[in-house]
Amino acid sequence: MTDTLTQPTAAASPFLVAALYHFVSVPRFESLREPLQALCEDNGVKGTLLLAHEGINGTIAGPDAGIKTVLAYLCAQPEFAALEHKESHASKMPFLRMKVKLKKEIVTMGVENIDPNKVVGTYVAPEDWNALISDPDTIVIDTRNDYETAIGIFRGAVDPNTKTFREFPDWVRNNTGLHNKPKIAMYCTGGIRCEKATAFMKEQGFEEVYHLKGGILKYLEEVPQEESLWDGACFVFDERVSVEHGLKEGEHKLCHACRNPITAEEITSPHYEEGVSCSNCYSTRSEDDRLRYRQRQHQIALAKKRGQKHIGT
Repeated sequence: MTDTLTQPTAAASPFLVAALYHFVSVPRFESLREPLQALCEDNGVKGTLLLAHEGINGTIAGPDAGIKTVLAYLCAQPEFAALEHKESHASKMPFLRMKVKLKKEIVTMGVENIDPNKVVGTYVAPEDWNALISDPDTIVIDTRNDYETAIGIFRGAVDPNTKTFREFPDWVRNNTGLHNKPKIAMYCTGGIRCEKATAFMKEQGFEEVYHLKGGILKYLEEVPQEESLWDGACFVFDERVSVEHGLKEGEHKLCHACRNPITAEEITSPHYEEGVSCSNCYSTRSEDDRLRYRQRQHQIALAKKRGQKHIGT
C-alpha cells in the first residue's frame, strides 16, 4: 500500500523522496543487501536502507522511475509485500550516496525481545490524532531525540530530552508519573520509533497505548494547517534538514560540526561559522576541533569549485 503526496511544487522538484519501514521477520536479510544496493545504484537512487532480522527501514531519493523500480522490487519480496511508504519531493538530491546496511535492529532501542510483530500499541490515523492528544486522560510523548524536538513538537507533548533512542527505556522506567493517566499517545517522524516504543510500553504494563500512524510526516501531509496542533518544523534525516505543513522543504540548515538543525536567526550568531561551529556546539568544541573543521570546510569549498562533491558534505 502506498501513501502518495502530490505537491504543487513537484514539477519544480525533480527528486522523489520515499520514507519507508516495515517490521517483519526476515531471516534472509543478509542476502538482500547486494542486489538492493546494485539496483539502487543502477537507477540513480541514493539514501540509506537498513536491513535486519526484524525488517527494513530507511529513506531513499531519486528520479520518479528509479524510486518506483526500487519500491516494486521490495514489494515483490514476500516479506515486504505489505510495505507502505510516504512520498515527498526535494528540489535537489538530498543524499550523497547509497548505503544498504545490515543491522541488529532497524531502529536501535537496545532492549532484547521487543517485537512489534507480537505486541504493539493501537494505530491512530492523522485525522483522529487531535482528538486523542486533546483528551485530558492522555499523556502525549515525543519519542524523538532532543535535536529533533528543538525545532518542532506537538502542543502539550512531553519531551524526554533523550540524546539517542537507547535512552528512552530508562526514561520510561524512571518516570513513574506516566501511570497517572490511563492513555499514552506516542509519535515520531515516520512511525518506526513510536511503533517500537509502544511495544516496549506494553511490555512494561501500560494498557492503553496509542501511536500516530505514519508519524509526523503523514500528519503534516494530511491535516490542514489551520486545524493542526503541530508547532514548528519536522527534522528529517537528509539534506533538506526539515519539512513543514504539506511536506514543504523547511528553512533550517544543518551545522556540519554538531549535526544540529539551525535557524536563519542562529546563523547570525557570532558563534556560527559555516561547517565549523554554531551556538549549539561552540562551547563544547575546542580550538583544535574548530581548526580541523575549518580545514575540512576548505576542502569542501575546493571540491565545489571543481564541480565535485566532497565526502564530508
